[in-house]
Amino acid sequence: MNNGKADFGLVGLAVMGENLVLNIESRGYCVCVFNRTIGKVDSFLSGRAKDRNILGAHSGEELCGKLKPPRKVMLMVKAGPPVDETIEILLPHLDSGDTIIDGGNSHFSDTIRRTEELGKKGILFVGTGVSGGEEGALAGPSIMPGGNRDAWPGIKPILQSIAAKVSDGTPCCDWIGSDGAGHYVKMVHNGIEYGDMQLICEAYNIMSSGLKMSPSEIHDVFVEWNAGVLDSYLIEISRDILAKLDDETGAPMVEMILDTAGQKGTGKWTAVSGLDLDVPIPQIAEAVFARCISAIKEERVHASSILQGPNKPYEGDPGAFIRELHDAIYASKICSYAQGFQLIAKAAKEYHWDLDFGRIALMWRGGCIIRAVFLENIGDAFANDPDLPNLLLDPYFKKIVTDAQDAWRHVVTVTVNLGIPAASLTAALIYYDSYRSARLPANLLQAQRDYFGAHKYERIDKPRGEFFHTNWTGRGGNTAASTYTA
Repeated sequence: MNNGKADFGLVGLAVMGENLVLNIESRGYCVCVFNRTIGKVDSFLSGRAKDRNILGAHSGEELCGKLKPPRKVMLMVKAGPPVDETIEILLPHLDSGDTIIDGGNSHFSDTIRRTEELGKKGILFVGTGVSGGEEGALAGPSIMPGGNRDAWPGIKPILQSIAAKVSDGTPCCDWIGSDGAGHYVKMVHNGIEYGDMQLICEAYNIMSSGLKMSPSEIHDVFVEWNAGVLDSYLIEISRDILAKLDDETGAPMVEMILDTAGQKGTGKWTAVSGLDLDVPIPQIAEAVFARCISAIKEERVHASSILQGPNKPYEGDPGAFIRELHDAIYASKICSYAQGFQLIAKAAKEYHWDLDFGRIALMWRGGCIIRAVFLENIGDAFANDPDLPNLLLDPYFKKIVTDAQDAWRHVVTVTVNLGIPAASLTAALIYYDSYRSARLPANLLQAQRDYFGAHKYERIDKPRGEFFHTNWTGRGGNTAASTYTA
């Protein structure tokens, strides 16, 4: 035991906090823990932390007093006011040059504010995304720190030691960027996660409702998928879920779970940020809306007895269709990541962050929820062209999506004809078709806006940036509204 000062402090002993403490201690560091519910500190010290190099504190003052200077304290508390409240508890006992790390899913705008406010008081603030869930926190998560760069040399050895490592030993943790960059990248990670999960759920539903396959049969498909290009953490756990039987009934566990999904907000924040920055991320947004519509279970049950849809079996070759479904999922997954990275790129310009997109992709190769084999290819795409505007334009991904097109379109057609909702698959295809369209019907839309609101339009035979107004009715006059984007 270390009877002196601790190397690192952590506040918040819920599932993620406890496991991170055990991870940090296992790397040779002494950790001091504090929780506002004091009983959790004592039960942790007498339980999982017993006989380990972990100290306890019953107050913020005691925690700070037990840390080596300059102090490093990580907060694993609920996002929002609890973070600010915990900071206020610690502040009177911290000195200039000490570091506070917010490891929760805070909104990036709060992290921007906290970095600035604490910087004025001499405190180095870091907002870091931590992905990997309970298992990742204990064994090695993906960690995405951003904030006050001066804090990085002091916390880098600890964070990189506890992060997941890929096959060559590279840690899935590196500095992201200034103020809110780390939490923003984690937020978009979670948005992509929403899209990935929804795609997998739609594949399950198509096989279950459309092909009338049992969970065991779908499990076998996922086993095969996870051995190929779709190899990923989410396919892996979905495979395992489909094999699990309920202890009480003996039925497949997945069929005993009510079909209503929860959410904690990061997917919604990603969708809202897309709207705020005028970046099209329809697939991520549809994944959020899919959770929303799942939540109105009773209303859906009532509607199912009133509203009619197709009632016919799939009449094609199931094996061939499953192969097409595989390709459709892969192409849609690429679109989801393409949207996510476009959003990160636009945010980098908006908030003046110097981000390395390839390095971000490589940090997601291990530990995190969206870890997948093709993240290596995303890293390669940005290494080949750091200014790549969209992953779909990279030769590697362009070929995959082009080769998958026929299968992708057939899968979407079948889901429509069978009345099986596949919002994410369909949104991905619509995104692809919209992005590759040199001409969209927005010319008519802009004419409509000019007709009823004199919002003006650009002309195809004039330079970009020149705006015109037409007196469509002969009664409107020549006064036009100013042009702006809300």
